[in-house]
Amino acid sequence: MPLLEIRGLSITIPTPKGDVRAVRAVDLSVERGEIHGVIGESGSGKTITGTAMLGLLPQGTKVEAERFHFDGEDLRQSADRLRGNRIGLISQDPAAALNPVLRIWRQMDDVLRLHRKAPRAERWAEAVALLASIGLNDPEKVLRSYPHELSGGMLQRVVIAQALATGADFLIADEPTTALDVAVAMQVLELLRQLVATRGLTVLLITHDMDVIAEVCDRVTVLYHGRSLENGPAEQVLQRPEHPYTRALLAALPDAAPRGERLATVEGLFIDPETGALLQGDQP
Repeated sequence: MPLLEIRGLSITIPTPKGDVRAVRAVDLSVERGEIHGVIGESGSGKTITGTAMLGLLPQGTKVEAERFHFDGEDLRQSADRLRGNRIGLISQDPAAALNPVLRIWRQMDDVLRLHRKAPRAERWAEAVALLASIGLNDPEKVLRSYPHELSGGMLQRVVIAQALATGADFLIADEPTTALDVAVAMQVLELLRQLVATRGLTVLLITHDMDVIAEVCDRVTVLYHGRSLENGPAEQVLQRPEHPYTRALLAALPDAAPRGERLATVEGLFIDPETGALLQGDQP
């Protein structure tokens, strides 16, 4: 049985101007011990699907699904209990995820105290070990630092360590390399791959970058305007895409066009968020 199984997920958010259907028909199946990529343009429903798994949607949001289960439990009833215990989050902007006026130790310890009944000295030792395990040199110095004293790559590793400190075995990584340069981004992706191999984690990797999918993902699901269009092994989807939208995404990559020629673009499809009516273009 998949660790995460979603069928027919629909999410409707109330707003002052009326209800907005942010997700329309998402199917997603994630096996234990894999890195599963979710890719699509901005507004395709990637992040809000992850937010729903965490139980952090706005009040009054309507979540409907034929199946919305994590390890056999319905997330509509159990997300609050699973969040931070089984399901952790790695956000796309580590600087925003950390409090700028608190040292890293205080922020790590807040997580450890919530999940561990241990003396301060043991919590300190665990924080040092966690930071060392994710490749941070001089972890004690890092713990005594403020966020602004660390690089973007170091901050992202701290955020990953916080997620690990909860004891979660399923991590939602929401665009974890967006704020990083290419070299540091590759290091973070390699770290995620190592954590899956050494700790038995499962990762749902949300991204808009096909190169990220190619680098680390075992399987991938393609979203478009709140719908899943294609899913399968990452290599298969990247090398032999079946859906026209997936092919269009791949054709729009910068290295897909010969030097000197115009880049391909994805033809737009605009949907009225309130009525669902097509405003322009043809549905893929």
